[in-house]
Amino acid sequence: MTSLLLGVRHHGPGSARAVRAALEAATPAAVLIEGPPEGDALLPLAADEQMRPPVALLAHAADDPGRAAFWPLAEFSPEWVAIRWALANGAAVRFIDLPAAHSLALTGEAGPGPEDASQDTPDVRVDPIAVLAGAAGYDDPERWWEDVVELRGTRPAPDRRPAEDAAGEPDPFAPFAALAEAMAALRETYGHGGHDRDLVREAFMRLQLRAAKKEFGDDGVAVVCGAWHVPALMTATTVAADKAVLKGLPKVRTEMTWVPWTHRRLARRSGYGAGIDSPGWYGHLFGAPDRPVERWMTKVARLFRDEDRMVSSAHVIEAVRLAETLAVMRGRPLAGLTETVDAVRAVMCDGSDVPLDLVRDRLIVGDVLGEVPDTAPAVPLQRDLARQQRSLRLKPEALERELDLDLRKDTDAAKSRLLHRLRLLAVGWGEPAAGRGSTGTFRESWRLRWEPELSVKVAEAGVWGTTVLSAATAKAEAQAGSATALAEVTALAEQCLLAELPDALPVVMKALADRAALDADVSHLAQALPALARSLRYGDVRATDTAALSEVAAGLAERICVGLPPACAGLDADGADEMRGHLDGVHAAVGLLPDAEGIGERWRSVLRKLSGRDSVPGVIRGRAARLLLDEGHLEEDEAARLMALALSPGTEPAAAAAWIEGFVGGASGGGLLLVHDERLLGLVDSWLTGVSADAFTDVLPLLRRTFSAYEPGVRRTLGELVRRGQGTAAAQTRSDAGIPGFGPGLDTARADAVLPVLRLLLGIDDNELNDLAGVAG
Repeated sequence: MTSLLLGVRHHGPGSARAVRAALEAATPAAVLIEGPPEGDALLPLAADEQMRPPVALLAHAADDPGRAAFWPLAEFSPEWVAIRWALANGAAVRFIDLPAAHSLALTGEAGPGPEDASQDTPDVRVDPIAVLAGAAGYDDPERWWEDVVELRGTRPAPDRRPAEDAAGEPDPFAPFAALAEAMAALRETYGHGGHDRDLVREAFMRLQLRAAKKEFGDDGVAVVCGAWHVPALMTATTVAADKAVLKGLPKVRTEMTWVPWTHRRLARRSGYGAGIDSPGWYGHLFGAPDRPVERWMTKVARLFRDEDRMVSSAHVIEAVRLAETLAVMRGRPLAGLTETVDAVRAVMCDGSDVPLDLVRDRLIVGDVLGEVPDTAPAVPLQRDLARQQRSLRLKPEALERELDLDLRKDTDAAKSRLLHRLRLLAVGWGEPAAGRGSTGTFRESWRLRWEPELSVKVAEAGVWGTTVLSAATAKAEAQAGSATALAEVTALAEQCLLAELPDALPVVMKALADRAALDADVSHLAQALPALARSLRYGDVRATDTAALSEVAAGLAERICVGLPPACAGLDADGADEMRGHLDGVHAAVGLLPDAEGIGERWRSVLRKLSGRDSVPGVIRGRAARLLLDEGHLEEDEAARLMALALSPGTEPAAAAAWIEGFVGGASGGGLLLVHDERLLGLVDSWLTGVSADAFTDVLPLLRRTFSAYEPGVRRTLGELVRRGQGTAAAQTRSDAGIPGFGPGLDTARADAVLPVLRLLLGIDDNELNDLAGVAG
C-alpha cells in the first residue's frame, strides 16, 4: 500500500505539528483517521466556532446507555489537527477504526483509541514507547519521547537558536518513515503486543484504506493512526483474508455525539491507556512553539502570584537559566518538563515540593474543559439540562467550586431543585456541602464539578424521561415501588421534597405508609423518622404540602414511643451503641415535629423511663438523662442523683463508664457541663479515683473515647480544675472560704468596672443599663 501513512502518538504535540507539516506538503484528497466510522457525520462540527477542544466522541449502546466508550481529542492531538486541516482544505475526512457497534458489543476495552466508560483497567499491552526508550538508553519513556518527538519544532530564543541546515527545510515525511521502521521492528518481535483485538481493528482499517484508494487514487490518501498500527497497514493481505477476520463479530445499535472533555481526564492516571501524564504541559508546547521555557516559567510565576506567593521577574529569569543549564548537563535538546520542575522547585519554591503540587494540578495537568456546539446530537434529557444550565447561569466547569444558595430567592431555589433532581438521577454534578453561613433551612451549599463521565450518566438517565423533571419523577416512582427498607422510602420522600416532585410524592407517600405499617422493628422506625422530620422542615421553606407526611411522621413517633423502652432492654455493648445513635436521631426529629398531639411530652416520658430502668444499658440511661437535662426537664439535683446511683460502688466499672459516656460523651457539650457543674465533676472524679487497677485497665478505652471527643480547651480546663482540687469530694460543698482556685466571693467593685464598657457596646444610657442589671440580678 503506497498511501501516506502517518504514525503518531495519541495526544502528542510534536506528532500534531509533524502531521500538519506532512499534510501541507502532500495535500492529499482524503484523510483517514483512527476512530469509529459512526462519527463521520459528526466531523463537520469540528469546524464550528463553538467547538473548543478537549472534546470526545461518545458512543453508547442505544438500549444500554451505560455501555459507552469515548474517543478523546485535544487541541494538540494529531487526529484533531488532521480533522481541522481536512475541513479547512476541502479534503474528504473519514474514520477507519473498528465501528463502535462492534467494539461496544465486544467485552473489555474498545482499543487504545476509545476509553471504555464502564471500567478503568490499565492497559496490559506492550508499550512500544518504553521499549524504544530502553533501546536508546533512557530509563524514562516520557523523557525519551519528549527529546525525539515533542521538542522537535519548538524553537529556543533567537540568540540560542542553532544555525539553519544548508540543505533548507527538513523532510516533513522523514520522522514518520523512521517511526514506521522502528514499529516494524517491534511488531516482528512482539507481534500484536498481547492484544488480540488489534488484529481485528487492523483488518477493518485495511479494508477501509483499500476502498479510499480505489476512490481517490493511491497517492491521494493519507492515514493518521497510532504508530503501532502502521506496519499492519503496510502488510500485503487479501480482501478475503481481512473479511474472514471480521466475520461473525457481535454488534449492537449505537448512538454517537460530541461531549466536552478535560485535560485531567487525558492524564494516564485517570485510566485511559493512551493518555498522557502532563496534558497541560503538552498543550503549552503545542501553543507556544517559540520560547517554550520562558513562556512556561511566566505561567508558573503568574499562578504563584495569584496564590499570594512572592515571585519576581528575577525568579523567572533565574529559573529559565537553571532549566536550560540542566538540559545541557543532561544532554537534552531543550529543557523539558523534568528540567522546568526542578528549576521551579529550586528557584521559586525554596526547595519545597508543597508549592509544586499546585503547579502539577493547575498547569502540568490542568482543569481545561472543552465545549461542543448546541447543534451536536444529544438525547432530549441532555438538551433540557443544557437549557436549564443556560437559564440558571450554572455553567459546567472542570474546576471544583462552591455554590451558596438562598432558597428565599426564586433563582437559587430553581438551582437547588435542579441539583437535587440530578442527584436523584445519579448525575453527581453537585454534592451538598456544609454551609459557611447560616444553618437555617433556607440556606444550601453545594460543591460543583463537571466530569466527562456525567455525559454518560445523563444518557443513562434519559430512559426515565425527556426532561429533568419527568425523568426524576419517573425514577422516584420506580424506586418507591422497588424499595424494601423503610429508611429507603423515607430518604426518597425527603429527596422528592428537596427536588420538588409533586407528582411523585403521592406514590412515595403511599409506599411509605405501606412499609411503615408492616415494619415492626423499632430500630427501623427510628432510622426513618429523622428523614421525615427534615422533610417536614424543608416543606415549610419550599411551600410544599406536607400534610400526609406529617400524619405518617406522627404515627411513626407514636410507635417509637411505645416500642423503644422494651427494645432497649438486654442489649449488648454494640447494640446499645447503635440504639444510642437512634435515640439521638429520634430526639432531634421530635423537636422538629408539630406537637399538636402531645408527641413531645410522650417522648419525654419515654426518656424518663429509660433513664431510671436498671435493665437498660448504661450508655442509653446516661444519654436519656442528658437529653432531659439539656431540655430543662430534669433538675440538676436529680441528674446528680442519677449519676451517683450509676457510679455507686456496687456498679460494675464497665457499666459505670458506659453511663458516663452516654451522659457526657461525644460532641454534645458534655465537657462544658462538667466544667460548669462541680458536683457532676466531683462525682466522676470520686468514682474514677476509686476504680481498682484491674478494672481501670478495662474501662480506660471507653473513657478515652469519651473524653478525647472534647475540644482541647475543654480538656485543659478540666485538668486544671481537678489539679486545683475542683471536682474532688472535699470541694463539692461551697463555704465562705470559697472554692479552691477561686476568690472567696463576688468582687462587686470588679464587677461594676465592666459597666461603662458594656454601656458603650450596647449603646444605652445608665438608666437602661441599671434596668438590665436589675433584671439580670
